[in-house]
Amino acid sequence: MSRSVESLPHTNGTYGSSSTRDRAPKASKIDLDITKLHSLPSEQQNLYLLTFTLSLESYVCSLSHDDICLQQAQVTKQLLQIVNLGAPVPTRVIRNSLGRCWSYMLREGDRKPLYESINQLLAIISAGKNEKELHNRLAAVYCLGEVYKAAGDSAITLSNISCSGLLRLLKVAHNHVGLRAAIYRALEKLVGSIQNSLDEGTARDTWKSARAAASGDKAALVQANACRCLEQLISSTTYFDSASDFEALKSTIWKTYDSPISIARRAAASCLAAILVKGYSDSAPSALKSRPKKSKKSGKTQTAPLEDGDDIPSRPESPAVKRTAVKLELNLADLLAQLSSQYVRSSTSNKGRATITHCYIKVLQRLDSSVVQASYGQIAHHLFSELLTNASITHDRYRLLLTRKYVQKILADCVGTRVLAESGRLSAAKTLINDVLKNYPQVVKEIGEPSKHALVGALSALASLVESLGSTFNSLGDACQDALIQVLQHPSYTVQIHAAYCLRTFVLACPQHLIHCASICMNNATRELGHLTAGRHAHRRCVGFANGLAAVLSVSPVQPLYSSLEISSRALSFAIDLLKSSGKSELRASSTQVQVAWILIGGLMSMGPDFVKIHISQLLLLWRNALPKPLTKENTAQRDVAELSYLAHVRECALGSILSFLESNQRLVTLDVSNRITTLLENTAEFLDTLPMIKKDQDPSSRIVPALQLSDLMVMVRRRVLQCYTQLINFGPASGADALGDSKLLSVAVNLFADPMYAPGSLESSIANSTANFESIWDIADNRGFGICGLVHGRKIEALPGEEDTADPNDRREAGASPEDIDDMLMTPVCGAREHDSIRIHIREGLPIHRLPDPPATEVVNSAIALFAVVFPSQSPKVQEFILEQLTTHLSAGSLQRAPGRRAAVATNTAMALLGALKVAVGEMAAESGDLKHPVVEKTLEALLKTFVIESDRHLRRVGCEALGRLCSSSGNAFTTNEINSLIALIVSNRDPNARAGYAMALGSIHTQVGGMAAGLHLRKIHGVLMSLCGDPHPVVHFSAIDALSRVAESAGLAFSGNVSSTLGLLAQAWSSDAHNEESASLGTSNFEIEVPTPAVVARAVDTMINVLGPDLQDSSKTRELILSFVDQFGRDESSLVQAEGLRCWEHMNLYDPGHISLPTYVKLLRKDLQSSDDSTCSIAADGLYNLARRDAPLVFRLAGEGFEEQVWLTLNDRPYVDGIRNIVETWLGQTSLIETHQWIMRIQQVLTKSIAKQAEEIPQNAHAEAEPQLQDEEVAGFATGETKEQGAAAAPEPSQELLRWQVRVFAIQCLSRFVAIIGKEFDLDQESTAGHILQSKVGDVIRMAFHASTSSVVELRVGGLGLINQILTIFGSTPDPDFSEALLLEQYQAQISSALTPAFNADSSPELASAAVNVCASFISTGMVTDIDRMGRILKLLVGALDSISAQHSQETAVGDLRGLSANAQTMVRMAVLSAWADLQAARVDQSYLDKVVEPHINKLLPLWLDSLQEFARLRFEPDISNHTGPAGPEESLETVYAALNRQTLLKFYQDSWLGLVDAIASLIERDSDLVFNALDGKESTTQVNGNGTKTNINYRHEPVAFFMVLFGIVVEALVTRPSNDSPGNILKILSALKKILLPSVAGDAIFQDEVFSETIELFDRLALTEGLAVQTVLIDIAKALCVTHPSATEEDTSDDLSEGHEQLFELARIVVLILNNALPNIAEPKAVVREQLAEGAAALIRNGFEALVDISTVFPRIMKTDLYASILHVFSTILRTPACQATVVTQVLPAFRRFIRKISTGGQQDNSSAVASQIKSCLHQLLAILNVAQRREHESSLACAKNTLLTTSILITTASSAIPAGEPLVVAALEATLDCLQDLGLAKVAAGCLRSFLLVNPKNETDEAAARYLFPRLIVFIGNTQDSDLENSRTLIAQALTGLVVLYANDNDKAAMAMSLVLPALLLRAQAGGKELYAETATRILELARGELLPVFRALVAGMEGEMRGFMEK
Repeated sequence: MSRSVESLPHTNGTYGSSSTRDRAPKASKIDLDITKLHSLPSEQQNLYLLTFTLSLESYVCSLSHDDICLQQAQVTKQLLQIVNLGAPVPTRVIRNSLGRCWSYMLREGDRKPLYESINQLLAIISAGKNEKELHNRLAAVYCLGEVYKAAGDSAITLSNISCSGLLRLLKVAHNHVGLRAAIYRALEKLVGSIQNSLDEGTARDTWKSARAAASGDKAALVQANACRCLEQLISSTTYFDSASDFEALKSTIWKTYDSPISIARRAAASCLAAILVKGYSDSAPSALKSRPKKSKKSGKTQTAPLEDGDDIPSRPESPAVKRTAVKLELNLADLLAQLSSQYVRSSTSNKGRATITHCYIKVLQRLDSSVVQASYGQIAHHLFSELLTNASITHDRYRLLLTRKYVQKILADCVGTRVLAESGRLSAAKTLINDVLKNYPQVVKEIGEPSKHALVGALSALASLVESLGSTFNSLGDACQDALIQVLQHPSYTVQIHAAYCLRTFVLACPQHLIHCASICMNNATRELGHLTAGRHAHRRCVGFANGLAAVLSVSPVQPLYSSLEISSRALSFAIDLLKSSGKSELRASSTQVQVAWILIGGLMSMGPDFVKIHISQLLLLWRNALPKPLTKENTAQRDVAELSYLAHVRECALGSILSFLESNQRLVTLDVSNRITTLLENTAEFLDTLPMIKKDQDPSSRIVPALQLSDLMVMVRRRVLQCYTQLINFGPASGADALGDSKLLSVAVNLFADPMYAPGSLESSIANSTANFESIWDIADNRGFGICGLVHGRKIEALPGEEDTADPNDRREAGASPEDIDDMLMTPVCGAREHDSIRIHIREGLPIHRLPDPPATEVVNSAIALFAVVFPSQSPKVQEFILEQLTTHLSAGSLQRAPGRRAAVATNTAMALLGALKVAVGEMAAESGDLKHPVVEKTLEALLKTFVIESDRHLRRVGCEALGRLCSSSGNAFTTNEINSLIALIVSNRDPNARAGYAMALGSIHTQVGGMAAGLHLRKIHGVLMSLCGDPHPVVHFSAIDALSRVAESAGLAFSGNVSSTLGLLAQAWSSDAHNEESASLGTSNFEIEVPTPAVVARAVDTMINVLGPDLQDSSKTRELILSFVDQFGRDESSLVQAEGLRCWEHMNLYDPGHISLPTYVKLLRKDLQSSDDSTCSIAADGLYNLARRDAPLVFRLAGEGFEEQVWLTLNDRPYVDGIRNIVETWLGQTSLIETHQWIMRIQQVLTKSIAKQAEEIPQNAHAEAEPQLQDEEVAGFATGETKEQGAAAAPEPSQELLRWQVRVFAIQCLSRFVAIIGKEFDLDQESTAGHILQSKVGDVIRMAFHASTSSVVELRVGGLGLINQILTIFGSTPDPDFSEALLLEQYQAQISSALTPAFNADSSPELASAAVNVCASFISTGMVTDIDRMGRILKLLVGALDSISAQHSQETAVGDLRGLSANAQTMVRMAVLSAWADLQAARVDQSYLDKVVEPHINKLLPLWLDSLQEFARLRFEPDISNHTGPAGPEESLETVYAALNRQTLLKFYQDSWLGLVDAIASLIERDSDLVFNALDGKESTTQVNGNGTKTNINYRHEPVAFFMVLFGIVVEALVTRPSNDSPGNILKILSALKKILLPSVAGDAIFQDEVFSETIELFDRLALTEGLAVQTVLIDIAKALCVTHPSATEEDTSDDLSEGHEQLFELARIVVLILNNALPNIAEPKAVVREQLAEGAAALIRNGFEALVDISTVFPRIMKTDLYASILHVFSTILRTPACQATVVTQVLPAFRRFIRKISTGGQQDNSSAVASQIKSCLHQLLAILNVAQRREHESSLACAKNTLLTTSILITTASSAIPAGEPLVVAALEATLDCLQDLGLAKVAAGCLRSFLLVNPKNETDEAAARYLFPRLIVFIGNTQDSDLENSRTLIAQALTGLVVLYANDNDKAAMAMSLVLPALLLRAQAGGKELYAETATRILELARGELLPVFRALVAGMEGEMRGFMEK
């Protein structure tokens, strides 16, 4: 096969890519080489023809209009030649390509050849019987359809003959499914193109034929295409608008709608929907009322309804006798009645009902949305009354549950999600509440009470609407709450459970109603329990309220801000009291009390371990009392049925609470708890064994629960026992699981799911009636399914308990939609419902969203399978053998052969049980893996699984294959090898298609589970076998083989790369073969291919090949070209599955080989598929666009074309759950915020105000407050409603328009917030930022958007709007107005910002909103927009009022504005927000002096509150096991204390967000050194006047820390230790700055220097120094220096020569500084370490601070350690000096500190260390000379700067430390000589001259200074007198000046002055004489300096003694 692929020519299949055009054949080479084609082997001819056709198509699509016109005839000739080919056959792919060629030429080129083309194609179609083969006619039919689709409006005259030819061809096509389907598809295209121009007679002939095919053809594809043709006739013509045509069509659809294949049913539904929508008229009279009168008058002459063959004649004999047809006109009621009347017929099958449901959906989608919204109540009433309440539906449980799901699908998924917009959904919810729910109980006599089924439907629809509306549902909150509470007391248990679920959904969306709902339910339940004996339905109402209360309480952990511990505690106490008192009541009342109690306890279990652990001992005692050890069977037999029912009922209720406990509190399941629960479960199992088997119906009067018999209760108890066992083994302790692993459990479980004689309920009659007609277990619709489990739903295998519910990637290989799809509901004989298991409402983990609990009998089987799975692998081999033999015996039982239904159920159950056990064995579940590797066990398992692998049921086959793969993975390589060889042998020997398909799937599963490495040895064999099976003509075989081959390649990975070429060749054959798609001639093949399409799995396999090759695709051109051809065709396919796989191929091709795909084509394809109606395709397209956007988002939007941006937002509006679309926008925002700043502001503004056109509608009151904000401020009215002309484009929409969904607007606000944050960060770094200035100029627009958001009715929007205002205040609060510099920018928006805050403090606000508003208040005040305290108005009043509310001693709650009645958690949140706001104001006082008047009056209140909050934060943070006692609360303990651990995580978040601000505020007060803060920190009450501005000049030293020091210190240090990895550096700096202030001696005392504290602190500093940035390290240096300076050892007298503990601490602090310096300059520790040429930003300041800190530290170091520290400092300095990167900035900055250090050590008075100091100074001088020597080599750019700095340093060292250096020191002489040498060095001369001047002019001089001057003086005299050498850098002038200065320095000593002047003066004169007139002025200046003051006598004497010539020159 690989050879065939290599020999084929390839083309790039991308859409119009440049590479395709380059390879396209020339006009002279478009001829098909027939000779070459026929010369190829037969297996290569199809591929050659396919390749040529695709090349021809690419060539044609690349032609321009003129080129097409020139070559159209030639291309048409080639197309016809291919159509007429006898061999190879033009297959589906080729036909599609030919049709696209014709279509493109006729659209883009000339239509002159149109008639000729049609005639030639008709000639082929109408040829004689033996002239043309059917495949040629099929190709001609397809091409004719494409021709008419492209240009049919230009060939109207040929339409009749074309239709006639196609219809005549049907007679020939009776044995060819594909041809018949193509004929109707062509007719559909023809009618759609010509429309009403089609002749009526021809149209009626087509109508008749299509109706016959739709109702009579057995091929689903033909039926579907015939229905589409009928739909096109209805939509495009006016010939079939009559009532009689409607009746005829309806009779046809009723024959088609129960087709076994969904495609036909969907097409039939669409067809019927088309004629119903077309016939809809809102003004039509009711046909239901007029029909009886009409039939009464003309009953005898009225003909019967037209059947399939009784059509109206297509050509009437005479127009004169033609009667006028009655036009079909239906109002909405009649329209819906047409569907419901057929739906409720008892003869209608479930497939027919699914079809009618599809029709309902399509009708409602096609009707105008305004009609649907206005008629929502009518639609809902119709569905509830005509469907759900109809007797034919309600009497059948399965039919009722299925109808309930269908109604939910119609009302929720269709109308509620797709049709109605946000306001429409609000209106619909209001309709359901007012027109349905509030009518129970009956209020108005004229309006009947809704049935229980109507209530269930309304509750389900309302729950869906509430969930989608979210917080926007608040406007209907009160009405909804009242209605649900009222419905909870309905006597129907089903209604109660659905009402409880709806109530839970409502409370989740509107949590502010949580406490109120819980209180009402609690009070009502208490009240009804007091009337149990009096009320008729009191016991039922009690249960309803209990379920409602449990559902509401289960929301508390999710909404902790709105929960109430008081309610939860009351509910628990109430439940316990009920259990204690239940024994005193009569039996029925007692059962109600017990049920209510356990329901409440079960609901409270969802509160989590922190709540339950306090009561665990109490619960264990209650459970033990409810589940005692049973008495003997004899004793049980003496009890009556009522008593036994009571005992079973009590146990079921108690076990339900235990299951809730195990599901939600796994952390509390210790070994002891596990053992106790195990004992209780054993007791219950024994109780079940003692119960008698009662076969006859139980007397209703003896029933405890009216609807349940004792047998039903037994089933429910057994379900709970098995569920609890499974949970214990999965999540309990390992030792406890071992104890549970009893073989008795296994036997019980096996008997429950595999006993041949076992059948839940009474199934004997069902089995007897179904045996003869049994076809498939999945078609059984009795809600029992012969005892089958509910874990297999068609192709989906549900996850077992303890297994992660992950989507199987192989599911996408088959057809169908999501598990919620209407047709998928038919794929299980058991239907779930909420009332089957009420505890699933309040268990947080619960079931997956799409799965409802199965009936109790089915759940017993499910639980038995789950228990078997977790227990079986842990048993001994003997037990495992016994159990497997038992299963084998059950499967081979003779009774199963006579009961195929039960046999199928047992086989499915057994397969699932074994699959679960093998999943546990390979570690895929939470339970212990166990061992299944015993040879006998393996052999038995293999035999069992192989029986499932060859079953005819493909779903059972799949389960068996998955299990077999895991068996090989568990058993090892030897078993795997034998198994693979065995399967291959069976494939060769067994010819049964089902067996071969199963074996192929098993090979794929084995390779997938074993893995590529272990299965690599078998890859070649597996690949060869699967390749051969892929060519099998049977559809089930080749589909399974291709699927398995794909899985093998995926698991093998790169090891499969050698087989890619051959595999692609095979896939190409399968793709192009007509035997591998639905257009096959065979009926069976066609129908099967529709259900499991081979093209889809081929596309999946191609995607796998792409992933196998990966980047190697770039090197394999031929393989790549073939793959690109595949990908091109996948994108053009009509199947959504193939298109989705094609998108994945595109995505992976772009990932591995982006250079060979056309990016514009790919982007446009993604844009097209983003609008797909298929959610999967849309999601893949969104992910693909996101991956492209991550590289270059602007390029993607540019390539996508105009309008793509709007499409993205609209798609997000339609599908807000698609994360890929959000990711696209976020990535685009992140990349372009700084570039497209203005565009983003306008973009988000348009999104927030964008409207969707819709009709005027009734909007609920307050439903859209955002459109018209209800503000109390007149000052902002114009801002809220009036817009300028420039803002007109972004104005709020009209009331008759609809805004985008609230989720989209919230996302837009989030994007705007992120955008502002990005710009703000950029603006902080660069004040000249263009983006920042643009945002500044558009700040009004941003505030306007934030204003509208903050005044909307959506809580999330309001919080986002306030957060945005806070960001603007933070960024631009202090920015001046560019137009009026004397004013701030935001001053003009004061009123708007103030008014935006108003709704946040209303009574209907929320704690989140109030907290955000408080933060905005603080930001507003601190910006300085208003500095006058009297003008701050209500903003300051709100803060002050909130503070007063918090600080009031007797205040019971925190109040902010009008917001009151908050829960304890919400009060804490608001309280911390208020305190944090005041803390921010206190911190801002440093920069804003006007804040003193704001904050100062309240410091007395604030300080204790801040400190108390920090203390509480420390308690929560450092005491995680608070409330760990397991007893009840004492009388003196508050609920908050008892349940502190429950709220710990919730409260910690509030404190975590605020603590740093509080610490910073306290630290700022500490810095002011106010007495008030120290009193507060010491826990003292201040009695002095507050003076926050008063500071003290000296440090307040104290030995003992303040009382609150350890709290503050612990919080700060813990925050630094455990900070999250994503914490910003800014926070660390704030924390360290606060720590620096806390460590002041006045606060910390000596506590920081305690051993444990100090060692932990040093370790923290070490970590921070090594891991953090320069800014953090700088603060660490300051802290270390401060600790050293204030260390107790620093103030002690240093007399000891021993090292003390304090000395070691000083050393550690100094080491921290050196460590930080070493990080900045690695060559400190390692001289050869490489230092970057340029220091990082801030590094220079860090090094300077570090060096200065070392110098300061040296002043307090003990004498014994000073020498070492001095050496370290000198080494650090020399390292800095020699480092090239430090020359520019660092050295010059540290020189002052170096001078200070040298002065200190040389004059420090340490006489005993004077020699050591001198030695260190000499060593330093030696290093300086070495550095100078190296620098003078000029080896790098900074060498010159280094030399200069070294000269300066040398002069500083010698002049400063001369007292410590002996005179005549050789190193000093060497230094002086080196400096003299530098006078002749260009670049250094000037610096050297300056240094020499320093040496000369130092004063006073010691011996060393004098010696240096004496050494330099003669040499410098010679230097200035040497005029032969050039004067570098004017150095001689400087030296002359220095020498003159030296003479002046000796003015007080005449002898020295005379001696020096006698040498200097002549030297100056000689220099001037030699230098000429240029030096005269300078020399004169020097001479005048010598002749001044005290030197004048000396000067005169010297001049007098001069020679005449010299004196004359001087005078000259």
